[in-house]
Amino acid sequence: MKVGFVSLGCSKNLVDTEMMIGLFKKNNFEIVNNPKEAEIIVINTCGFIESAKEEAINTILEMAEYKKENCKYLIVTGCLVERYKEDLIKSLPEVDLFVKFSEYNSLWEQIENVINHNNQKDEKLDFLNRVISTGTNYAYIRIAEGCNNFCTFCAIPYIRGRFTSRKIEDILEEAKMLAKKGYKELIIIAQDTTKYGTDIYGKPRLAELLHEISKIDGIEWIRFLYAYPETITDELIEEVKNNDKICKYFDIPMQHISDRILKKMNRKSTGESIRKLITKLREKIPNVVIRSTLMVGFPGETEEDFEELYEFVKWAKLDKLGCFTYSKEEGTAAFNMENQVHPMTKKKRYNKIMALQQKISEENMKKHIGKTLKVLVEEPGVGRTYMDVPDIDGVIYIEGNAKQNTFVNCKVTGFKEYDLIGKVIVEA
Repeated sequence: MKVGFVSLGCSKNLVDTEMMIGLFKKNNFEIVNNPKEAEIIVINTCGFIESAKEEAINTILEMAEYKKENCKYLIVTGCLVERYKEDLIKSLPEVDLFVKFSEYNSLWEQIENVINHNNQKDEKLDFLNRVISTGTNYAYIRIAEGCNNFCTFCAIPYIRGRFTSRKIEDILEEAKMLAKKGYKELIIIAQDTTKYGTDIYGKPRLAELLHEISKIDGIEWIRFLYAYPETITDELIEEVKNNDKICKYFDIPMQHISDRILKKMNRKSTGESIRKLITKLREKIPNVVIRSTLMVGFPGETEEDFEELYEFVKWAKLDKLGCFTYSKEEGTAAFNMENQVHPMTKKKRYNKIMALQQKISEENMKKHIGKTLKVLVEEPGVGRTYMDVPDIDGVIYIEGNAKQNTFVNCKVTGFKEYDLIGKVIVEA
């Protein structure tokens, strides 16, 4: 049978989808990209915030239309199912099978029970058997699952469970497998990468893990995402500074700068500690790129709190910045908090932050004109620098000959909004 997949949400969810693809492929199913050809459609959902839930429901309804044609089975998995399985079963009879994230150990058995396919029933999702869906240049490695932070606005610990690290040797085996397949860049992910190892080794071991991965032949770029500010150690900073394979890039979800709001969010940082961290990173690592995400409209956020955040953005001049409005999520501590901010106020604050950041980004982009940067060529005429995470940041448009999946040195000649323009000088 032919199987098609739709993966929604974050890169951590995408790794689950890739393992599902590998599981079907291992059992001799044909993987197709066109939903019109698929006899089975699998949708891996996100259920993090309201907009993600809406996207998931709309996608399910869209894919359900194919059951009028060639599709025989519609299977829905992931975080949305973890949160709302019983409600989904009642409201979406078009779906043949809903599988929670917590039920993945019996995923294949449940699938077999629906499609009556004669295969072994002890199949499990396997990192080593996953089919990479991100092209030929880069791949994600998920080093841990779940989260122990329990931020008051976030449902992830209730969906994905407590923080659980993978063993170093298992991660290295996966990294070597990806290197043998020709992937040049590995992107290390978890809900909280900087806490890696604390649960099984008694201390954070991200710096050590990155160092071991950098020894693998064929891997030229390593980057890690979701580094919580309070757990970025001096050891990690030194490893990033001194290891040529690690991109000088810190993705730090700060959320806010007001001590009062940070405390209400159950964040472990303070405004002062965040400012000190930014200063330290820029002093220790020349040309470091700092990216962050901020939240506006958290319950009880006053104009004074917001103005402090606005002034922080003006001061920090972060290289990359994402912002989102608070989403009221069932089951979280913030759901019943008093002084919920009006949606129009949240939108106004969001627009003000992003308008400021757009000006800052333009200033930052101008600084790169005339510089020579190492570029990983993703497709003809398009590549990424160490400053760019796939599907999150911008790209660099390349003039000159540049072979796909190779590194070249480019001189930056201009920019357009969030993307650079460069000319090939020589192969890197």
